[in-house]
Amino acid sequence: MPMKPTDVPASADKRVFLMLQGPHGPFFWALGKMLRAAGASVWRVGFNAGDRAFWFSSRSFLPYTDPADHWPERFAEIVREKSVTDIVLYGDTRPVHALAIEKARALGLTIHVFEEGYIRPYWVSYERNGSNGNSTLMSLSVEDMRKALAKIEHDSIEPPAHWGDMRQHIFYGALYHWFVMFRNSAFKNYRGHRELPVTKEFLLYFKRLTLMPAHRLSRAWHTRAILAAGHPFHIALLQLEHDTSFQVHSPYATMPEFIADVIEGFAKGAPQHHHLVFKAHPLENDRRNLRHEIRRLSAQFGVESRVHFVRGGKLQRLLHSARSAVTVNSTAGQQVLSLGIPLRILGRAVYDKPEFVSHQPLDEFFARPERPDTRAYRDYRQFLLETSQVPGGFYSKRGRRQLLRLVVDLMLSKEAPDAALISGSAPPRQPLRVVN
Repeated sequence: MPMKPTDVPASADKRVFLMLQGPHGPFFWALGKMLRAAGASVWRVGFNAGDRAFWFSSRSFLPYTDPADHWPERFAEIVREKSVTDIVLYGDTRPVHALAIEKARALGLTIHVFEEGYIRPYWVSYERNGSNGNSTLMSLSVEDMRKALAKIEHDSIEPPAHWGDMRQHIFYGALYHWFVMFRNSAFKNYRGHRELPVTKEFLLYFKRLTLMPAHRLSRAWHTRAILAAGHPFHIALLQLEHDTSFQVHSPYATMPEFIADVIEGFAKGAPQHHHLVFKAHPLENDRRNLRHEIRRLSAQFGVESRVHFVRGGKLQRLLHSARSAVTVNSTAGQQVLSLGIPLRILGRAVYDKPEFVSHQPLDEFFARPERPDTRAYRDYRQFLLETSQVPGGFYSKRGRRQLLRLVVDLMLSKEAPDAALISGSAPPRQPLRVVN
């Protein structure tokens, strides 16, 4: 294949990046340092003491202490005062971010959105303008992706046998909420984007940390019992109820609403010797008693002896033996598809493509699930790995080093990663390696 010119990072000398809220921990600070090293100017808006705790320069920190309804006006003022060209944020649907994005689009700014990886555990998502249900992936067909991939040489990229940085994720979450709970006097107008008060959030994170060994034993016992029983089973992938991908891009307000639909469909359609396993999210911290809800609803539909609950942790061991899977829009759906297992989703997801996601009624799906087109999914997955999925992680030092090696150049590029691949100007991606 003839060589083609690749896009190179644009000059950062006149770029001014304004960072809003980021993932818990020091990733945004490390990212800002790298952008400054490239020649850009970087500012950080902080909405609470947790934001301030992980930004280690008071000179470039802009505390926002006004009431929430003043934020759009203050954002526009900061953009004018600092000559901002780019905004950087984690998650695009929390209120302060959604309002900032609306203003930024009107002002012609470049919008950089980070999120947890669509393919996990060893990638994060980086996109322009929006993520999840607001991603440009929603409007691209598999055929569009195949045409773009045909322009480049590429090899299949597989993750390492490494779970990522879950312990650091939980630790930084607890520490962040500790600062908001005990050091937030300068931010009296702060109101979090989640329903629970900060005190409750901190206690749940702390409880999650202390109970990790007990949860690990419980998970191992229940997993072993399900596999040893020999029943054919289906998996329902639970999500964090407060997560924005669940709240904004699904028809449900609460997780029990989803659980009820799944159990009803299973009771009506699944063969009587089949079982159903609800798998909790790895970061589930019992803000709602999901085990109780599952028992109550399975009894209501007369299938309590065939329905099980397993806490978070690795999915693969159960998934390899599952007949099908159902979820709202969990990123774990991609693990299901990578194994060629039938998948039904009930919300909006970037991987909702007719080639490999079923749209059958739930009872019909549990009775005779449609198999995915695995070749189409492999092409879709490769497109993600060449565009929005960046190797590394937010929370561990190792993950941050891996991520920064590539993502800063993607941010400085004139084109978004997907646009660059479609136009044929995308630079080559580094192979995935685990670094120490």
